[in-house]
Amino acid sequence: MLPKAVALARSSHPGPTIAVTIVTVVLSIGAGLEPWRIVLLAVAMLLDQLSVGWSNDWIDAERDREVGRDDKPVARGLISVTTVRAAAIGAALLAIALTVPLGWPATAAHTVAIASAWAYNARLKNSAVSVAPFALSFGLLPLIVTLAADPMAIASWWAIGAGALLGVAAHFANVLPDLEADRATGVRGLPHRLGLTASGVVIACSLATASGLLLLAGPDPVHVAGFVAALALAVVCLVLAVRHQPTRLLFQLIIAAAILDVALLALSGVGLR
Repeated sequence: MLPKAVALARSSHPGPTIAVTIVTVVLSIGAGLEPWRIVLLAVAMLLDQLSVGWSNDWIDAERDREVGRDDKPVARGLISVTTVRAAAIGAALLAIALTVPLGWPATAAHTVAIASAWAYNARLKNSAVSVAPFALSFGLLPLIVTLAADPMAIASWWAIGAGALLGVAAHFANVLPDLEADRATGVRGLPHRLGLTASGVVIACSLATASGLLLLAGPDPVHVAGFVAALALAVVCLVLAVRHQPTRLLFQLIIAAAILDVALLALSGVGLR
C-alpha cells in the first residue's frame, strides 16, 4: 500500500504543486483574507495542483514510456494509469467544491484556471499557443485570491498582468530541460518552435516586465530594490540562454526571480482596488 501511495505522490509533480500552494497562501495573507479563507483556498489550490500533475502523468504515460522517463511512476509501471486518472478527476472536482464557500466569482475563476491547465496537458502543450494556459492560469491566481476576500475585490490589472507574465516564464522554464526528449516524441510547443536562445529572451523579458509592473504598486525603496534585483536575474537568465548554458541553473534562477516578484506582489496587497 505504501509504495502505491508514494508513487501517486511522486506523480503529482510535488515541487510545482507545493510551490503554487505556498504562493497562494502568501498572496492570501498579503490580501488580508480571514484565516479560514486562507486555509480553505490553500487546500483547494493544493488539490488543484495535484489534479494538474496527475492529469499530466496520466495523459503523457505512453510518451513518457517511449523516452524512458524513469522519474515518472506511471511510465515505470509503479502505479496504473487508471488510478492516476481517477485521482486527477477526483482532486479537480474537490478543488472546485472547496472554493464554493468563498463565493461564486472565486469558484468560477478557479474553475477556469483548472480547465486551462488541463487543456494544456490534454492538447495545447503540442501547439504554438502552449504558453496561453500558463499565462491564463497564473494571471487568474491574484484574481482568485481577491475574489475570495470578504468583501470581494478585483485585483488590479498590473497584478493580473504580473501573474500572467510569471506564468509565461514558468512555462518556458519548465519545458527547457525536456526540449530534446519532447522533440523525440513529436511534442512541439512554443518553446520547442522558438529554441533555447529565443526562449531565454522570452523568459528574460517576461521576468523584467513583470517586475516593472509591480513598480506600479508604489515606487517605494522596497519595490525599486526588488525590481533591480529581478532585472539583474533576468539579464543573467538571458546570458545563460544565449550561451546555451545548463538549463537546470537557468531554471533555478527563474524560480528565484519568480519568488522575488511574488513577495513584492504580496507586499502590495495583491493589487486590491
